[in-house]
Amino acid sequence: MIDKLEMFIALAREKHFGKAADECGVTQPTLSANIKHLEEQLGALLVLRGSRFQGLTPEGERVLEWARKLVADTRTMKQELKAVSDGQSGTLRIASIPTALTYVPELTTCFSEENPGVDFAVFSRPSSEILAQLENLEIDVGLTYLDNEPLGRVLQIPLYRERYCFVVAEGGPLSGREHATLEDVSGVPLCLLTSDMQCRRIINNILHDVDVVAKPVLQSDSIMCLLAHVRTGRWGTIIPQAVAQTIASDHLEIIPISDPYASIMVGLIATQREPRAPLLDIFLKRITRISQGKELST
Repeated sequence: MIDKLEMFIALAREKHFGKAADECGVTQPTLSANIKHLEEQLGALLVLRGSRFQGLTPEGERVLEWARKLVADTRTMKQELKAVSDGQSGTLRIASIPTALTYVPELTTCFSEENPGVDFAVFSRPSSEILAQLENLEIDVGLTYLDNEPLGRVLQIPLYRERYCFVVAEGGPLSGREHATLEDVSGVPLCLLTSDMQCRRIINNILHDVDVVAKPVLQSDSIMCLLAHVRTGRWGTIIPQAVAQTIASDHLEIIPISDPYASIMVGLIATQREPRAPLLDIFLKRITRISQGKELST
Protein backbone atom coordinates (compact mmCIF):
# COMPACT_ATOMS: atom_id res chain seq x y z
CA MET A 1 0.00 0.00 0.00
CA ILE A 2 2.78 2.48 0.91
CA ASP A 3 4.57 1.85 -2.40
CA LYS A 4 1.33 2.48 -4.27
CA LEU A 5 0.70 5.66 -2.31
CA GLU A 6 4.20 6.92 -3.14
CA MET A 7 3.50 6.28 -6.83
CA PHE A 8 0.19 8.10 -6.48
CA ILE A 9 1.93 11.12 -4.89
CA ALA A 10 4.50 11.14 -7.70
CA LEU A 11 1.74 11.06 -10.32
CA ALA A 12 -0.10 13.93 -8.64
CA ARG A 13 3.14 15.93 -8.57
CA GLU A 14 4.35 15.21 -12.10
CA LYS A 15 0.90 15.12 -13.76
CA HIS A 16 2.32 12.65 -16.26
CA PHE A 17 2.39 8.85 -16.07
CA GLY A 18 5.76 8.49 -17.81
CA LYS A 19 7.55 11.11 -15.69
CA ALA A 20 6.06 9.71 -12.49
CA ALA A 21 7.19 6.20 -13.46
CA ASP A 22 10.74 7.45 -14.11
CA GLU A 23 10.81 9.16 -10.72
CA CYS A 24 9.67 5.98 -8.97
CA GLY A 25 12.10 3.80 -10.92
CA VAL A 26 9.43 1.61 -12.51
CA THR A 27 7.96 1.21 -15.98
CA GLN A 28 4.87 3.17 -16.97
CA PRO A 29 2.70 0.01 -17.19
CA THR A 30 3.82 -0.96 -13.66
CA LEU A 31 2.90 2.46 -12.28
CA SER A 32 -0.46 2.45 -14.07
CA ALA A 33 -1.23 -1.04 -12.75
CA ASN A 34 -0.34 -0.02 -9.19
CA ILE A 35 -2.56 3.07 -9.36
CA LYS A 36 -5.38 0.85 -10.68
CA HIS A 37 -4.86 -1.64 -7.84
CA LEU A 38 -4.93 1.25 -5.35
CA GLU A 39 -8.27 2.39 -6.75
CA GLU A 40 -9.61 -1.14 -6.44
CA GLN A 41 -8.40 -1.44 -2.86
CA LEU A 42 -9.98 1.87 -1.88
CA GLY A 43 -13.13 1.35 -3.97
CA ALA A 44 -12.90 4.78 -5.59
CA LEU A 45 -11.77 6.34 -8.85
CA LEU A 46 -8.75 8.53 -8.05
CA VAL A 47 -7.38 9.58 -11.44
CA LEU A 48 -9.12 11.05 -14.48
CA ARG A 49 -7.72 9.28 -17.50
CA GLY A 50 -7.90 9.78 -21.24
CA SER A 51 -5.07 9.48 -23.69
CA ARG A 52 -3.05 11.17 -20.93
CA PHE A 53 -3.30 12.25 -17.29
CA GLN A 54 -6.24 14.64 -16.86
CA GLY A 55 -6.17 15.31 -13.15
CA LEU A 56 -7.45 13.86 -9.88
CA THR A 57 -11.05 13.19 -8.94
CA PRO A 58 -12.43 14.77 -5.74
CA GLU A 59 -11.82 11.40 -4.09
CA GLY A 60 -8.29 11.46 -5.46
CA GLU A 61 -7.62 14.89 -3.93
CA ARG A 62 -8.76 13.59 -0.54
CA VAL A 63 -6.68 10.44 -0.85
CA LEU A 64 -3.66 12.60 -1.78
CA GLU A 65 -3.86 14.36 1.60
CA TRP A 66 -3.94 11.03 3.41
CA ALA A 67 -1.20 9.60 1.21
CA ARG A 68 1.18 12.41 2.15
CA LYS A 69 0.49 11.84 5.86
CA LEU A 70 0.88 8.05 5.64
CA VAL A 71 4.05 8.16 3.55
CA ALA A 72 5.59 10.80 5.84
CA ASP A 73 4.74 8.75 8.94
CA THR A 74 6.20 5.62 7.34
CA ARG A 75 9.45 7.42 6.54
CA THR A 76 9.58 8.72 10.11
CA MET A 77 9.09 5.21 11.49
CA LYS A 78 11.88 3.82 9.29
CA GLN A 79 14.22 6.64 10.29
CA GLU A 80 13.51 6.04 13.99
CA LEU A 81 14.34 2.36 13.60
CA LYS A 82 17.50 3.23 11.68
CA ALA A 83 18.51 5.76 14.33
CA VAL A 84 18.17 3.11 17.03
CA SER A 85 20.40 0.65 15.18
CA ASP A 86 22.89 2.98 13.47
CA GLY A 87 22.90 6.14 15.52
CA GLN A 88 21.89 9.47 13.99
CA SER A 89 22.30 9.22 10.23
CA GLY A 90 20.49 9.96 7.01
CA THR A 91 20.13 12.77 4.46
CA LEU A 92 18.58 16.18 5.12
CA ARG A 93 17.10 17.79 2.02
CA ILE A 94 17.21 21.59 2.04
CA ALA A 95 15.75 23.89 -0.61
CA SER A 96 16.80 27.54 -0.51
CA ILE A 97 15.84 30.67 -2.37
CA PRO A 98 18.85 31.63 -4.53
CA THR A 99 19.66 34.75 -2.50
CA ALA A 100 19.94 32.71 0.73
CA LEU A 101 22.22 29.97 -0.59
CA THR A 102 25.30 31.67 0.87
CA TYR A 103 23.72 31.36 4.34
CA VAL A 104 23.18 27.58 4.13
CA PRO A 105 26.67 26.75 5.56
CA GLU A 106 25.57 28.50 8.76
CA LEU A 107 22.97 25.74 9.12
CA THR A 108 24.87 22.72 7.89
CA THR A 109 28.44 23.10 9.17
CA CYS A 110 27.91 22.89 12.94
CA PHE A 111 25.20 20.28 12.59
CA SER A 112 27.49 18.16 10.43
CA GLU A 113 30.26 18.38 13.03
CA GLU A 114 27.86 17.23 15.75
CA ASN A 115 26.28 14.52 13.55
CA PRO A 116 28.98 13.11 11.23
CA GLY A 117 26.65 10.41 9.91
CA VAL A 118 24.34 13.00 8.33
CA ASP A 119 24.51 13.99 4.66
CA PHE A 120 22.93 17.04 3.05
CA ALA A 121 21.26 17.65 -0.30
CA VAL A 122 20.87 21.38 -1.05
CA PHE A 123 18.74 22.71 -3.89
CA SER A 124 18.22 26.22 -5.28
CA ARG A 125 14.49 26.85 -5.72
CA PRO A 126 12.09 29.83 -6.00
CA SER A 127 9.97 30.47 -2.90
CA SER A 128 6.73 29.17 -4.44
CA GLU A 129 8.38 25.88 -5.40
CA ILE A 130 9.81 25.43 -1.91
CA LEU A 131 6.30 25.42 -0.44
CA ALA A 132 5.10 22.90 -3.01
CA GLN A 133 8.08 20.62 -2.40
CA LEU A 134 7.51 20.69 1.34
CA GLU A 135 3.91 19.67 0.83
CA ASN A 136 4.91 16.89 -1.57
CA LEU A 137 7.59 15.49 0.80
CA GLU A 138 10.38 16.23 -1.71
CA ILE A 139 12.38 18.27 0.82
CA ASP A 140 12.65 18.39 4.61
CA VAL A 141 13.09 22.13 5.15
CA GLY A 142 13.13 25.33 3.14
CA LEU A 143 15.05 28.58 3.48
CA THR A 144 12.87 31.45 2.30
CA TYR A 145 11.34 34.87 3.04
CA LEU A 146 9.00 34.89 6.04
CA ASP A 147 7.18 38.21 5.89
CA ASN A 148 6.59 39.10 2.26
CA GLU A 149 4.10 36.61 0.78
CA PRO A 150 1.72 34.11 2.49
CA LEU A 151 3.35 30.87 3.63
CA GLY A 152 0.34 29.02 4.99
CA ARG A 153 0.53 26.71 8.01
CA VAL A 154 4.23 25.96 8.33
CA LEU A 155 6.73 26.06 11.17
CA GLN A 156 8.83 29.24 10.86
CA ILE A 157 12.25 29.91 12.42
CA PRO A 158 13.56 33.47 11.80
CA LEU A 159 17.26 33.57 10.93
CA TYR A 160 18.44 36.94 9.55
CA ARG A 161 17.34 40.11 7.79
CA GLU A 162 18.16 40.50 4.12
CA ARG A 163 19.36 44.00 3.19
CA TYR A 164 19.97 45.38 -0.27
CA CYS A 165 22.90 47.12 -1.91
CA PHE A 166 23.94 48.55 -5.25
CA VAL A 167 26.81 46.79 -7.02
CA VAL A 168 28.86 48.48 -9.75
CA ALA A 169 32.28 48.09 -11.34
CA GLU A 170 35.12 50.41 -10.38
CA GLY A 171 34.76 53.53 -12.46
CA GLY A 172 31.14 52.68 -13.33
CA PRO A 173 27.97 54.66 -12.51
CA LEU A 174 27.96 55.95 -8.89
CA SER A 175 31.42 54.43 -8.34
CA GLY A 176 33.14 55.73 -5.23
CA ARG A 177 29.97 56.50 -3.28
CA GLU A 178 29.78 55.44 0.38
CA HIS A 179 25.99 55.24 0.19
CA ALA A 180 23.33 55.60 -2.49
CA THR A 181 19.60 56.26 -2.51
CA LEU A 182 17.08 54.45 -4.64
CA GLU A 183 16.59 57.70 -6.52
CA ASP A 184 20.32 57.65 -7.38
CA VAL A 185 20.21 54.02 -8.44
CA SER A 186 17.13 54.45 -10.62
CA GLY A 187 19.09 56.64 -13.01
CA VAL A 188 21.68 53.94 -13.74
CA PRO A 189 21.35 51.29 -16.51
CA LEU A 190 20.22 48.38 -14.35
CA CYS A 191 20.30 44.63 -14.69
CA LEU A 192 17.93 42.97 -12.19
CA LEU A 193 16.55 39.59 -11.28
CA THR A 194 13.44 38.49 -13.18
CA SER A 195 10.03 39.36 -11.76
CA ASP A 196 9.14 35.70 -11.09
CA MET A 197 11.72 35.74 -8.27
CA GLN A 198 10.47 36.98 -4.92
CA CYS A 199 13.65 39.01 -4.31
CA ARG A 200 12.79 41.11 -7.37
CA ARG A 201 9.21 41.54 -6.19
CA ILE A 202 10.53 42.78 -2.84
CA ILE A 203 12.79 45.28 -4.62
CA ASN A 204 9.82 46.42 -6.74
CA ASN A 205 7.74 46.97 -3.58
CA ILE A 206 10.51 49.01 -1.97
CA LEU A 207 10.80 51.17 -5.09
CA HIS A 208 7.03 51.59 -5.26
CA ASP A 209 6.84 52.69 -1.61
CA VAL A 210 9.15 55.64 -2.31
CA ASP A 211 7.63 56.45 -5.73
CA VAL A 212 10.80 55.52 -7.61
CA VAL A 213 10.62 53.87 -11.03
CA ALA A 214 13.54 51.72 -12.15
CA LYS A 215 13.33 50.02 -15.53
CA PRO A 216 15.97 47.33 -15.98
CA VAL A 217 17.66 47.07 -19.34
CA LEU A 218 18.48 43.42 -18.69
CA GLN A 219 16.82 40.78 -16.52
CA SER A 220 18.07 37.32 -15.50
CA ASP A 221 17.23 34.64 -12.94
CA SER A 222 20.98 34.21 -12.29
CA ILE A 223 22.87 36.52 -9.94
CA MET A 224 26.12 35.37 -11.55
CA CYS A 225 24.79 36.61 -14.91
CA LEU A 226 23.95 39.98 -13.37
CA LEU A 227 27.43 40.36 -11.88
CA ALA A 228 29.04 39.36 -15.18
CA HIS A 229 27.25 42.27 -16.85
CA VAL A 230 28.14 44.64 -14.00
CA ARG A 231 31.83 43.84 -14.52
CA THR A 232 31.66 45.39 -17.99
CA GLY A 233 31.37 48.79 -16.32
CA ARG A 234 28.14 49.73 -18.08
CA TRP A 235 25.58 48.27 -15.70
CA GLY A 236 24.67 48.29 -12.03
CA THR A 237 22.48 45.90 -10.06
CA ILE A 238 20.53 45.71 -6.80
CA ILE A 239 21.04 42.47 -4.86
CA PRO A 240 21.11 41.36 -1.21
CA GLN A 241 24.20 42.68 0.55
CA ALA A 242 25.17 39.30 2.05
CA VAL A 243 25.17 37.72 -1.42
CA ALA A 244 27.25 40.55 -2.87
CA GLN A 245 29.83 40.30 -0.09
CA THR A 246 30.13 36.55 -0.62
CA ILE A 247 30.37 36.26 -4.40
CA ALA A 248 31.34 39.68 -5.74
CA SER A 249 34.92 39.63 -7.08
CA ASP A 250 37.65 42.25 -7.28
CA HIS A 251 36.98 45.48 -9.17
CA LEU A 252 33.32 45.48 -8.04
CA GLU A 253 32.09 48.04 -5.51
CA ILE A 254 29.33 47.24 -3.00
CA ILE A 255 27.45 50.43 -2.12
CA PRO A 256 24.84 50.23 0.68
CA ILE A 257 21.41 51.64 -0.14
CA SER A 258 20.67 54.09 2.67
CA ASP A 259 17.32 55.55 1.65
CA PRO A 260 15.16 53.71 2.36
CA TYR A 261 17.05 51.33 4.66
CA ALA A 262 14.87 48.34 3.80
CA SER A 263 15.17 44.75 4.98
CA ILE A 264 13.10 41.58 5.09
CA MET A 265 13.25 38.50 7.30
CA VAL A 266 14.63 35.22 5.96
CA GLY A 267 14.10 32.00 7.86
CA LEU A 268 13.69 28.25 7.87
CA ILE A 269 10.31 26.63 7.23
CA ALA A 270 9.10 23.07 7.73
CA THR A 271 5.73 21.34 7.76
CA GLN A 272 3.73 21.24 10.99
CA ARG A 273 3.30 17.48 10.60
CA GLU A 274 3.74 15.39 13.77
CA PRO A 275 5.54 13.24 14.62
CA ARG A 276 8.61 14.49 12.81
CA ALA A 277 11.40 12.25 11.60
CA PRO A 278 14.06 12.09 14.36
CA LEU A 279 16.78 13.60 12.19
CA LEU A 280 14.58 16.51 11.14
CA ASP A 281 13.43 17.06 14.71
CA ILE A 282 17.02 17.30 15.97
CA PHE A 283 17.96 19.64 13.13
CA LEU A 284 15.03 21.99 13.78
CA LYS A 285 15.76 22.11 17.50
CA ARG A 286 19.42 22.93 16.73
CA ILE A 287 18.44 25.76 14.35
CA THR A 288 15.87 27.08 16.84
CA ARG A 289 18.62 27.36 19.47
CA ILE A 290 20.79 29.24 16.95
CA SER A 291 17.92 31.61 16.20
CA GLN A 292 17.08 32.23 19.85
CA GLY A 293 20.72 32.55 20.88
CA LYS A 294 21.50 35.54 18.71
CA GLU A 295 19.94 38.93 18.27
CA LEU A 296 18.39 39.17 14.80
CA SER A 297 19.44 42.33 13.02
CA THR A 298 16.74 44.90 12.46
